[in-house]
Amino acid sequence: MKLPTCWLAAFLASVPAALAQNAPHLAYVLPAGGQQGTTFQVKAGGQFLPNVSAVYVSGRGVQATMSDYARPMNAMQALQLRDRMQELQKQPMTDAVRKEMVDTRVKLLIFNARRLTSPVLAETVTLQVAIAPGAAPGKRELRVATPQGLSNPLVFCVGQLPEFTERESIGVVQPNANQPAQAQISQAPTDMRITLPATVNGRIQPGLPRLPARAGQQFTPGEADRYRFQAHQGQELVMAASARELIPYLADAVPGWFQAVLTLYDAGGNELAYDDDYRFHPDPVLHFTVPKDGEYSIEIRDALYRGREDFVYRIAIGELPFVTSAFPLGGRAGSKTTVQLTGWNLPATRMTIDTKHPLATPTTFMVDTLPEAFEKEPNNSPAAAQRVKLPIIMNGRIDQPGDWDVFRFQGRAGQAIVAEVYARRLDSPLDSVLKLTDAKGRQLAFNDDYEDQGAGLETHHADSRILTTLPANGTYYLYLGDAQQKGGAEYAYRLRIGAPRPDFDLRVTPSSINVNGGMTIPITVHALRKDGFSGEIALALKGAPKGFTLIGGLLPAGRDEVRLTLTV
Repeated sequence: MKLPTCWLAAFLASVPAALAQNAPHLAYVLPAGGQQGTTFQVKAGGQFLPNVSAVYVSGRGVQATMSDYARPMNAMQALQLRDRMQELQKQPMTDAVRKEMVDTRVKLLIFNARRLTSPVLAETVTLQVAIAPGAAPGKRELRVATPQGLSNPLVFCVGQLPEFTERESIGVVQPNANQPAQAQISQAPTDMRITLPATVNGRIQPGLPRLPARAGQQFTPGEADRYRFQAHQGQELVMAASARELIPYLADAVPGWFQAVLTLYDAGGNELAYDDDYRFHPDPVLHFTVPKDGEYSIEIRDALYRGREDFVYRIAIGELPFVTSAFPLGGRAGSKTTVQLTGWNLPATRMTIDTKHPLATPTTFMVDTLPEAFEKEPNNSPAAAQRVKLPIIMNGRIDQPGDWDVFRFQGRAGQAIVAEVYARRLDSPLDSVLKLTDAKGRQLAFNDDYEDQGAGLETHHADSRILTTLPANGTYYLYLGDAQQKGGAEYAYRLRIGAPRPDFDLRVTPSSINVNGGMTIPITVHALRKDGFSGEIALALKGAPKGFTLIGGLLPAGRDEVRLTLTV
């Protein structure tokens, strides 16, 4: 019997959802990293984790194994505890009965406090992690595996500083020793002493319910964790938090992402410094010159005083090197480029990047094959415009607020021209704007923000791009400025001017698949077309394991996506 096409499509569409129902999901890992040469325990929270059989960490030098699994108390278990509490209340009040009543009361209070926890956060597994002394520092990806498949990846960091992890604890408050059933729980914010330099790990837990519990009970605000340390006069301290950076995606976005806030206090509780973000990055960074010897404390909390099990953070504290800007932001392929660095506690202000070795090239350093040149001041008006010969990449800065960099080039009638700024995508604070005029000053094209769909998690699209056709032979002027009239040494850019370079990138959804052998599932391939490319794209599997078959390997001309089937 042959199924109608619509039935077949509906069946295939339901397959991924059915397969993914019990696939393991990780929501957080705490601590979200560790120091080279140490062994420690990690708690990972998520859903569908009872049968974790393996733990995978990308890169070399990090080994992780499953140690324990915990599922939260369910409603039936809570009901059994309530029944037991009623039985205990009828018995003589011995020390053993009193202790069991307190323990039972605390379990019920914790159940009430956590019963609104999202299912995607409720289960936990304990992992044993060992980091080799020579493990490369930086971000890794951590996943777990169950018989149902692989989990999503989470950021796991390998660090070089001594690490501290907050001690989470719930205390018991018993107002009247003769009434153990009235015991309450309290969750004090972290107040831990540390030594610098250090990386501290923790999370901002949700508030506990105000007691006694009533209908519509209110919860206390989320935590505000503090870490105390000794500092000396003249020290240039950097305090850099990682929060959104650790969990950039949320499966359940209630109450939303962790919006970390850092506040520095002296021993008397006076606020000395505060930050809730760093430029366009949501995670805060503080730079502070210590005025005198003494004890100081750094506090981290959510900007809206919320809390949640996956509000995990890492804070690096000490006289740490921190780069605030670099110039130029890129170089020509196959060559060496000297980069000027500015920042805090830097051991050097120059570094040489050899693009012949791609693995040693920073992720925010752009490499291209076009000729390169540097912008030269003064060039802030048509009369002083800098002459350029196309194609070219100009490396420059918007040196001061209100500055414009103007470039002059010769063009022909019907010539297609692309002018594209790379700044925000390379971690520059520049919010660029581009304007193209003819020799008489008539505006031919203008752009403020261009959304690069291949820029991943970049949500502050602030780079500009113009694609136009020149109307006549003659001289043209390209203006580059900052849309917010800001500027400075850190407002660097790379400006590509020249003919279009038609090209494309590909993305696949879903980005990861859990599927049993012998099944066929649908996938969607998306084309991110560049510089006007509109041709068809032939698709095929490259380097796939034996037994993988792709059906429908052609993305038609002008289309941005196509649905294919993958047989495993």
